[in-house]
Amino acid sequence: MARILVVDDQHLIRSGIVALLRTVAGLGPVVEAADGEEAVAAARAHRPDLILMDIKMPRLSGLAAAERILALGLDPAPRVLVLTTFDDDAFVYAALRAGCSGFLLKDMPPEQLLNAVEATLAADLLVAPARIRRLVQKHVGHDPRPARPAPDATHLLTGREIEVLALVAQGLANEEIAERLCVSDSTVKTHLHRLMAKLNLRSRAQAVVFAYETGVARVGGRPELPDA
Repeated sequence: MARILVVDDQHLIRSGIVALLRTVAGLGPVVEAADGEEAVAAARAHRPDLILMDIKMPRLSGLAAAERILALGLDPAPRVLVLTTFDDDAFVYAALRAGCSGFLLKDMPPEQLLNAVEATLAADLLVAPARIRRLVQKHVGHDPRPARPAPDATHLLTGREIEVLALVAQGLANEEIAERLCVSDSTVKTHLHRLMAKLNLRSRAQAVVFAYETGVARVGGRPELPDA
């Protein structure tokens, strides 16, 4: 059963989401935190599978808390969905760059929130790759922080790992990548796990951002695949 952590400094919103999630059969314990510092402590203590994380909070922002949690090295690493009031591209792009799996608008209907939770637990990517491409096109080069990892880290990858990364950036699921490359699903999962470990990538969404920022995949063009 999936363990979920809900983080929001507004008690009414936080308690409402917690109460909603606790009505779903098959989910594990749902715990809560009121700010980023509490979120880091709760992640250590409860090892959640999924975190719903508010952005703007006292003491420690949601983005900073997500980065700290994802850097803890928890195994398996939790998936983080950002909770936000506005569909702000800058916040979404920063969250994806930090390793979050997507974002949720706080005013979405309850059934959409539950569907998003289920989808993220299953697929580790809530934002469509086409949306990520648009975000990269809009924001790449404007974020003062360096990409994680450094762009030249692609030399750590094998040719097949670069192929897998480029196809992930196109939005293909593991099964589709396996069919494209004529390999098994388990082989694709192995390549993906190894390339993410080599590059210290924390989510599939972050891998897509990295692919576009480094030219492994091209905004508005075909992916940069190695020669056969």
